[in-house]
Amino acid sequence: MEKNTFRAKNWFELEAQLFEGALNPALDRYRSPYAFRGVQDASYRLETTLIRLGGDFAKMEHHLLRNFRKYAHRDVVERDSVWHWLAVAQHRGLPTRLLDWTYSPYVALHFAVSHIDQFDRDGAVWMVNFKRTHQLLPPEYRAMLEKEGADLFTVSMLSEFVVSLADMDTRMKSDFALFLEPPSIDDRIINQYALFSVMSNPRLSMDDWLQDRPDLWRKIIIPAELKWEIRDKLDQANITERVLFPGLDGLSSWLKRQYSQKK
Repeated sequence: MEKNTFRAKNWFELEAQLFEGALNPALDRYRSPYAFRGVQDASYRLETTLIRLGGDFAKMEHHLLRNFRKYAHRDVVERDSVWHWLAVAQHRGLPTRLLDWTYSPYVALHFAVSHIDQFDRDGAVWMVNFKRTHQLLPPEYRAMLEKEGADLFTVSMLSEFVVSLADMDTRMKSDFALFLEPPSIDDRIINQYALFSVMSNPRLSMDDWLQDRPDLWRKIIIPAELKWEIRDKLDQANITERVLFPGLDGLSSWLKRQYSQKK
């Protein structure tokens, strides 16, 4: 994986790497085909919260979602789609096969430098080209995107074709990944410019799947010594917990970090 990994030397090089490949020649506009994910520690893998449960986690997936639906039923409006339930469950912290991403390189940077107690270690931003990723989908999935003229899936698109996770598993002839736009459940999803990735095989982490597909991804290492500068510049650009997590919890997290001493 080393040849796809880049170490930023300064803020300007970091920005250049984050926006590399964003220009769409056909439109002559900057329309990046990448999804971004920031991590506090460069060694962190692209593992879902379901994988991190450990044990026979794949068998637990159905039970987790079934019980979530049972107890959360009165709080969720759209109740007939497994994809809507998955998006809501992931958003609320339930372990799922979904992984959080964002369209925004700056939001990804925020998550890479949001905890000052981890400023002693390198962070990273993963970039995955969702357009090229979707070119590797089974024909029936690609046909869905082509029919809609879309680059990414929505909850409603997948719901018409894959009515259950078991349905996805039975259709699967080889492992694949897809990117899904979540419903706009609340301001947090909107402000974070969020999207999810889904692995067809819940036991497979995305970085393992990407290993033999170097044309799909890049990983930018954020040196520990750059983290304070990045943090301060993001704060000045209003990329903060107060904006990304609207409400008193986000406000408190932002103020706590703002008034913390640099060590």
